[in-house]
Amino acid sequence: MSTPTTVTRVSRSRLTEALRENSAFGATFSDHMLVADWEAGSWKQPQIVPFGPISFSPALTPFHYGQAIFEGFKAHRTANRGLALFRPRENFARMNRSATRLAMPEIPESLFLEGVIELVRLDRDWVPHREGGSLYVRPTYFGVDDTLLVRPANRFRLIVMTSPVGPYFSQPIRLLAEERFVRAFPGGTGDSKAAGNYAGGLLAARLAQEKGFHNVLWLDGVERRYVEESGVMNIFFVLDGKAITPPLTGTILPGVTRDSALTLLREMGIPAEERQISIDEVLSAHAAGKLSEAFGAGTAAIVAPIACICYRDRDLQFPAVADSSVAARLRARLVAIQTGREPDQHNWLLPV
Repeated sequence: MSTPTTVTRVSRSRLTEALRENSAFGATFSDHMLVADWEAGSWKQPQIVPFGPISFSPALTPFHYGQAIFEGFKAHRTANRGLALFRPRENFARMNRSATRLAMPEIPESLFLEGVIELVRLDRDWVPHREGGSLYVRPTYFGVDDTLLVRPANRFRLIVMTSPVGPYFSQPIRLLAEERFVRAFPGGTGDSKAAGNYAGGLLAARLAQEKGFHNVLWLDGVERRYVEESGVMNIFFVLDGKAITPPLTGTILPGVTRDSALTLLREMGIPAEERQISIDEVLSAHAAGKLSEAFGAGTAAIVAPIACICYRDRDLQFPAVADSSVAARLRARLVAIQTGREPDQHNWLLPV
């Protein structure tokens, strides 16, 4: 049974055309946010309130023990002058899987989806009109106990905010294969969207960026041999005409865009495989001319071509992206579905 969402509107909107169309990714937030609390075994009435600061105790659970997760998906303007969320049910399901892993109560689907729809509908004027623009939806969920006891929190809060965004990457990506640090290890939280996973990757990313790369290419935590994912994306290699991406073995985030890409690639007649691929195989295939391209797939990046992968003293360069490339064709198909310019045969869109 759904719980009605109460709405408190801002007295005056902050919206300007410049904020909506020109803000850097994740730097500007819409007028309202959705807030819902869990306490004493049940969810309380969700509220939509003006976006703004929140006050908590310095002893808050996630400040000390990291009991916090998040998600990310987008609302797009569609060809029929409407709005649609792209695959929010899959993000909701993944959020609950992450919650279970971090000993947090599951979120009711009706609370989440109905609240998000109401929030996006209320702030629909913040959705960019520019090509490649969208309204990024960021749910975050965390414990709100104020105790230093090491245990799961007894109280939790869900907050959903939105942000007008453009492309995450403005150019093909340069990646540094990381050998010193690892993102995940078997039995850990690598397949959850836990906040701590990202904190643990910041140093490696910063060191790579200081060397002129956009981010790192993560290798497995056991042998430092098998490719896993990139900093904010799942990764694909086009080898001998096949699109290859590492399998979901518990250390890789099961990306919604990754899943969409696999479906569309197969529909486009491009064989797609989920299998282990070692960095040595990547090197040898590139040297033999069998590796034609590499690209990342993620909510923020959509489909992002990779220009270079550096591993030790080897610098693997990939040609400039052509309209006929797998990455370009996949991105065009995916964006066309997201924006309603092609039929949504998989029921991926949720109209707002």
